[in-house]
Amino acid sequence: MLQSVTILLLFQLVGEVLSQAFNLPIPGPVVGMGLFFAALTQPWMRSDELRQTAQNLLQHLSLLFVPAGVGVMLHARRVSEELLPIVAALVLSTVLAIAVTALTTRRLVKMLSARRDARAR
Repeated sequence: MLQSVTILLLFQLVGEVLSQAFNLPIPGPVVGMGLFFAALTQPWMRSDELRQTAQNLLQHLSLLFVPAGVGVMLHARRVSEELLPIVAALVLSTVLAIAVTALTTRRLVKMLSARRDARAR
């Protein structure tokens, strides 16, 4: 398990280094997650131990929201002062995420059905 956690943290570290080095507008952990996802496409990267470690981390993911909740409570006055922009950003980003997901799914379904039809011929 220690080896798997080390691998996960190394990907986060590499993502952070790349994000800082190239002054990317994307947070380092997100870059690291993308790199990890790309690495998972390789057969040598897949292991049961890595899967089990990731599963254990996901089971306790809710604990990572505790610091955010404490931060919101600590700055409750400021949040209440800027409630309208916060709600607008949340609603807009949710609608945008749903729309992008729907469009991507529609496009992938068309691509897969076209590929399936080409194979059938």
